[in-house]
Amino acid sequence: MLKTTIIGLYLVFMIQPIFSQETFTEEELTINKFVNGTLTTPLEDNAFSLVILIPGSGPTDRNSNQPMMKNDAFKKMAHRLAEEGISSFRYDKRIINMNQLGIQEKDIRFTHFVEDANAVLDYFSKNKGYKRIIVAGHSQGSLVGILAAKDKADAFISLAGAGRSIDKIITEQIANQLPDLRENTRVALDEIKQKGSTTNYHPFLESMFRPNVQAFLASWIQFDPALEIVKLDMPVLIINGTSDIQIKTKESELLKEARPDSEMAIIDNMNHVFREIQGNDQLANSKSYNEPNRPLHPKLIPIMTDFIRNLEK
Repeated sequence: MLKTTIIGLYLVFMIQPIFSQETFTEEELTINKFVNGTLTTPLEDNAFSLVILIPGSGPTDRNSNQPMMKNDAFKKMAHRLAEEGISSFRYDKRIINMNQLGIQEKDIRFTHFVEDANAVLDYFSKNKGYKRIIVAGHSQGSLVGILAAKDKADAFISLAGAGRSIDKIITEQIANQLPDLRENTRVALDEIKQKGSTTNYHPFLESMFRPNVQAFLASWIQFDPALEIVKLDMPVLIINGTSDIQIKTKESELLKEARPDSEMAIIDNMNHVFREIQGNDQLANSKSYNEPNRPLHPKLIPIMTDFIRNLEK
């Protein structure tokens, strides 16, 4: 009987699930009526550095997700940084809550995103007691971060950020997909840049040039990332991946040319949402934008961590 009991107990312990212990805590913070986000903090209260994660283009939330697209890129990044003892704050773009805020599409400007990033920087410069604040901007958020970091941050990380103004990027993207509309795109963007609006665009380009977004484009076009990054008096890290189908590595090279003293890491087989994509598998690349369980590229966090650790020396 005793033997049976002992065996029974042994089997019970064997089938007990093994739970992993979290290495961080998360706190929801409201910065102002436009900015809500998540502060991720390592359990050990010795995080000297805070990374502010600025999302990319479109209606992107704090986790790098959009309607019909979930990859959790920033959520995974925040958790992995916390495992390395680094805190982070990620937040929703204000256009996520346009209806609640009573904001109309025609009233949105690129500079509003810079204002929101500035508000986050101001908040953490006065609260939480971090010794170093690093701004990390993804895609469109790279330019937002460059503009906000000036005189307010201790370092800047560009994650798949463009090295040219958005009118040049859009013209090239249209030329690659619809070569016959290249010239029309360039003319329309030139008019928006010079006059603030245009009616001279092909009907196929209505979604891009509809009247409600022209003021936003005009406010975005005025900034050249390569010119703006020169104004940052701080350490800079430029990261991109060879499998990025949205922002090619040549954009990072332009930023590096503008800031020769910056560090640059071109990660083999990493795509725009920081996943590892082998070869030229376009289907796998596209699918990864909607695969939240897919891990980040294994080289990304070590590169970011090494850069941040060097700031702490």
